[in-house]
Amino acid sequence: MKRCLPSRVAACNLAHMTERFPDAVLTDLPDDIRQRIEDEAEKSGFVPNVFIKLARRPAEFRAFFAYYDALMDKDTGSLTKADREMIVTATSSANGCLYCVVAHGALLRLFKKSPDIADKVAVNYKHADLEPREEAMLDFAMKVCTDPADISEDDFTRLAEHGFDDEDVWDIAAITGFFGLSNRMATESRKRPNPEFYTLGRVPKDIYQQLNS
Repeated sequence: MKRCLPSRVAACNLAHMTERFPDAVLTDLPDDIRQRIEDEAEKSGFVPNVFIKLARRPAEFRAFFAYYDALMDKDTGSLTKADREMIVTATSSANGCLYCVVAHGALLRLFKKSPDIADKVAVNYKHADLEPREEAMLDFAMKVCTDPADISEDDFTRLAEHGFDDEDVWDIAAITGFFGLSNRMATESRKRPNPEFYTLGRVPKDIYQQLNS
């Protein structure tokens, strides 16, 4: 067994976790999964670490991204893409998930066209100068995240007052629940955000490309 000096405990723990749950090797993957990863690289300019980590279990990779697509890429209901990423950013912060806060915070910045919105939402969305509709949405998402047993009819009434119907409420709860799983697996496996996520949506595209080239 490896021994870690006190000053190196954190680094040693990370090394052990990396050894325990190694990333998938692209050339060893089934064709459909490899194609999905290559498509993501083409679209984003890099491969998010979540793809490589989850691909170590192909069946779970397929199930995860099928549900992800159903929740995050749907074009029905009143939730916008920014709304969905805002839910993920706020609840992932509550769950202490570095990867999801950084990755989905980057997407939130892009969809909202705001370089500081993700930081505000992650730290304290109550002080983020959100629209009343957005704050009501996050209040409910955070309740699903941290105190689901306390959900009452009053919560549904408040959401309805802000224009959310029952299917929207289902979406808010499903996104929160799904990323509760993602948060825990990302944290448990010590999945780290790609460096590209930190500047995405903060600087002009040409500067972003220079920084990450």
